[in-house]
Amino acid sequence: MDVPETGHDPVLINETLNLLNLRPGAIIVDCTLGRGGHSRAIAQRINPGGVLLALDADPRNLDFARQQLADAPSRVRFFHANFAELSDVLLEAGIPRVDAVLADLGISTNQLFEDQYGMSFARPMPLDMRIDPRSRRSAAHLVNELSETDLANVLYNLAQERYSRRIARKIADARRFSPIMTTDRLAELVRSAVPSRGGAPSKIDPATKTFLALRMAVNQEVENLTALLEQAPRLLSQGGRLAVISFQSTEDRMVKQAFRSAEQAGLLTVITKKPLTPADDELARNPRSRSAKLRVGEKV
Repeated sequence: MDVPETGHDPVLINETLNLLNLRPGAIIVDCTLGRGGHSRAIAQRINPGGVLLALDADPRNLDFARQQLADAPSRVRFFHANFAELSDVLLEAGIPRVDAVLADLGISTNQLFEDQYGMSFARPMPLDMRIDPRSRRSAAHLVNELSETDLANVLYNLAQERYSRRIARKIADARRFSPIMTTDRLAELVRSAVPSRGGAPSKIDPATKTFLALRMAVNQEVENLTALLEQAPRLLSQGGRLAVISFQSTEDRMVKQAFRSAEQAGLLTVITKKPLTPADDELARNPRSRSAKLRVGEKV
């Protein structure tokens, strides 16, 4: 797969910019700076006088985006932080309320394909998957140290892998002989555990859900998203908006339920009764955007 020059194409960018209700002088948080695509466009919309707080848990992407935004027309402040730390970031910045918060929950394309992240089964890589170097446990640790039952539960609960027990058993058998330390070895074990079906081969690699579940577990994605969804509505100014772009069913369900709860509590009005998805032209330009869903709520 060709990687974009910036290492990632931002998804649903026009829809996001419009629904965030951006204006000159606004204070905006991009919780998932990534390669800076959304932030560059936001900085244009809030000029003059706007302030953009840019967070990312990945220091490599943070440094890259800092260079990309060096000539941004608005003031940009950078923070190496997970979006679960949003309250702490605003406290450090001396800003009690903001006008909009954006969180794009997807993985940057460069993170999927650069060896140091260890996420891809397309070629051999060290089995790591940590976005934030502050994280203590790598995917190799989980694969080699979790009990067979706990590993199966991770695969089923986080990625709804129907063959979770077969896969966990295959991994447990293999690691008795030698640790599983590379992405290609893990992928082959998973493929060998998943029964083949008749007919045309699936377009989705059998290892996809296992790799997704391990990445989510390593980076505590469910726990961090829960923290963000609890904090963000309380940190918005009246009329401020929270936009979340999700890419898989577990995340989207969490966002939907959190927005509904916040609406029932009188904190938010849900702007998107149904999530927005990419238009045909974006799908043609960026097939990886196909699973993206955008939900937006406004502070009451």
